[in-house]
Amino acid sequence: MTDKPKIEGLLEAALYAEDLDAAERFYGGVLGLEQIARVEERHVFYRVGQMVLLIFNPTQTVLGSTSTQMPVPAHGAHGQGHLCFRASAPQIAAWCDALTAEGVAIEADFHWPNGARSIYFRDPAGNSLELAEPRLWFNQ
Repeated sequence: MTDKPKIEGLLEAALYAEDLDAAERFYGGVLGLEQIARVEERHVFYRVGQMVLLIFNPTQTVLGSTSTQMPVPAHGAHGQGHLCFRASAPQIAAWCDALTAEGVAIEADFHWPNGARSIYFRDPAGNSLELAEPRLWFNQ
């Protein structure tokens, strides 16, 4: 078996939402993420640290690209996706207050067996979002 090149990390992750206006209000307004692109009725993109969060309208991306300059293959998902954002314990506590003030319900708030805290909530499309301490997966 030959050595495989190392994958350095994730560059982007995607969630799907048909109502991009609601997604834009939530991710840009409620979560305060920096928007970097929007194509009406197709997608809205946000910077999250060293990654990009892609919010696609699945009714459009399933058609694929018509651009010969950017021939992105058709893709999409149906149903509720999941994404976890990294945050420190004090940041998670502050997010609980901020989300509640915005009318966003916290579905779960608990500590994992290793002591890391996670909170779960949903975006307007029903995607499950989580804020968790990095020690959930990595020794700190």
